[in-house]
Amino acid sequence: MDLFEIQRQEKLKKDSPLAERLKPKNLEEYVGQEHILAPGKLLWRAIKADRITSIILYGPPGTGKTSLARIIANTTKSNFVQLNAVTSGVKDLKEVVKEAKNELGMYNKRTILFLDEIHRFNKAQQDGLLPSVENGTLILIGATTENPFFQVNNALISRSMLFKLEPLNEEHIKKIIRRAIEDKEKGLGLYNIKLKEDAMELLANVAGGDARRALNALELAALTTDKNEEGKIDIDIEIIKECMQKKAINYDKDGDYHYDVVSAFIKSMRGSDPDATLHYLARMIYAGEDPVFIARRIVIAASEDVGNANPHALILANNAAQAVQMIGMPEARIILAQAAAYVAVSPKSNGSYVGIDRAISDIENRKIGQVPLHLRDGHYKGAKKLKHGLGYVYPHDYPNNYVVQQYLPDELVGTTYYELSDNGQEKKIKEMMKRLKGLSHNKAKPMSNKK
Repeated sequence: MDLFEIQRQEKLKKDSPLAERLKPKNLEEYVGQEHILAPGKLLWRAIKADRITSIILYGPPGTGKTSLARIIANTTKSNFVQLNAVTSGVKDLKEVVKEAKNELGMYNKRTILFLDEIHRFNKAQQDGLLPSVENGTLILIGATTENPFFQVNNALISRSMLFKLEPLNEEHIKKIIRRAIEDKEKGLGLYNIKLKEDAMELLANVAGGDARRALNALELAALTTDKNEEGKIDIDIEIIKECMQKKAINYDKDGDYHYDVVSAFIKSMRGSDPDATLHYLARMIYAGEDPVFIARRIVIAASEDVGNANPHALILANNAAQAVQMIGMPEARIILAQAAAYVAVSPKSNGSYVGIDRAISDIENRKIGQVPLHLRDGHYKGAKKLKHGLGYVYPHDYPNNYVVQQYLPDELVGTTYYELSDNGQEKKIKEMMKRLKGLSHNKAKPMSNKK
């Protein structure tokens, strides 16, 4: 690298965005991902000992995948090569492999290849990496925002360790923001910035776990705000709203407003108002609510409020909850909307919900008696002496697979727990049960073709 290139690189580094300048150089500066990078954890130990094996890092944007790769580059004694799958192809890979073989053969020096956005490589390109990874010519560090089990070849996954990076929480974002404001060398320390507390809260909240987004907004605010009479740059919540380019809504995930919106969402589904349901769903999505949390609320409503009036609602809601975890945001919003709207427009019945609570209440407060003798298990030796199972009538031996006999304990005979509604599928079930109970099967003869 000549002098001109060195000067160019230094200028780029100086003029680069705040998020780029503030990237950590070592593990001590790295913020977040304590589940894999706390002192003593496997990945932490591997980086410290310079014993990295092939790994795949996956997680949402702004969670520190590239930063982690750079820390490895700063720590390792191996050659470190970086490629981006968007701009690189097979030719670039062949050159890296050729150079890696030379380094290994001539100097016994390993080569670490950091391949950003590895999911952008097609199957053939990913297959091209296999031989070099398998024989140890290359140590691969792949980074992706996509689930590697869907986007990366199984052969590469089986030869790599997978580490999932989680969205940064608000305290992580605040820590990074404070560092940016205080750091005079790489940050904005020379700007004499005063960030108001409510502006800090909004910045950390609306960033959605993405440190890059928070830093970009902070830098824009600092560069576009005039200094006051004291020579300070006061950044308030209105400035942050403008710089985030997103409307701030009142939605504290731990406060009353959060519970009010969730409550309104549930009650709108229960009240068969799909428009209100989608409105409150949109509020939660916009504010960064956990989609898995929302999906759980829909599943509960499908059983509690729809029940057997439309049994398909629970199936759809449960499938939606699984799909949300597999797909992730932002596409998961479509799945959530479909499930919530379906629950909202379904016929309603809380019969199962009310029934189980009544039954539990009776168990807690009433004398519930014993299981009738004819219903007890009669399949073991000595059961007949105890009269267990004697007198039980097999319903499938009778027309309509039904016969009148006592099932509840003596103390609860005549008690009704499950009250069927006249809505949806339950209306049909109610008519069927009424028809069955009107039959006098005790007088009917068993069918000869039944057990």
